[in-house]
Amino acid sequence: MSLVPFLLHPGFLMNNDQLLRYSRQIMLPQMDIAGQQALLDATVLIIGLGGLGCPAAMYLASSGVGHLILADDDDVDLSNLQRQIAHMTASVGKSKVASASETLSKLNDGVKVTALKQRLDGDALERAVSQADVILDCTDNFSSRFVINAAAVKQGVALVSGAAIRMEGQLCVFDNRRDDSPCYQCLHQEGDDEALSCSENGVMAPLVGIIGSLQAMEAIKLITGIGKPLTGRLLFLDAQSMQFREMKLNKNPECPCCN
Repeated sequence: MSLVPFLLHPGFLMNNDQLLRYSRQIMLPQMDIAGQQALLDATVLIIGLGGLGCPAAMYLASSGVGHLILADDDDVDLSNLQRQIAHMTASVGKSKVASASETLSKLNDGVKVTALKQRLDGDALERAVSQADVILDCTDNFSSRFVINAAAVKQGVALVSGAAIRMEGQLCVFDNRRDDSPCYQCLHQEGDDEALSCSENGVMAPLVGIIGSLQAMEAIKLITGIGKPLTGRLLFLDAQSMQFREMKLNKNPECPCCN
């Protein structure tokens, strides 16, 4: 394809390599060069570089999100490699954020990656959230999700939450930029079952790839304004029957977090 028409758009800063790299996205009329520039200018915070965070980070990097902040306090274990596709056999023993950063730099060296080897909470979480245009919650426990949700609500940052266990997954967008959006605590209450973890129940490898990729898609939609985000809708996937179903999620007027 010719790059010349794109160079005629005033106010955009992409070079020829970027125009070629992202050309298949720029060709989409919903996206165009303005949408691609919005991605390049965006910062996404990904909390958890496991089964969900790995594919989400890789697709956001390949799509051209300009700055990815990766947060995880864990190291790569051999049992992770079945599903956490940003980590390689040689990465065993490395921190997950270092391993993922190396993969992302090989995938797209034009993306800035900030690696935080820590469990985000308190002031550190507030600082990271304040830098982000969108947050991806790719953690695997309720306590972390409640803390992340509270920070996202406080800072008014959109949150894309994914979960996967066994052969079941779910996805929802909590757009805290909107007054009518529910938050994660409208859906789950503190004290919900902490035993629901992959280490206790198992998980099918491609399932986390599906949910993580959907998280990346929703983040791109939020950044560019394309389409209809999954705000106020909870998407369920039963991978055994490969059936999706959707449930409407309303804002809880008595939610202790967002009200």
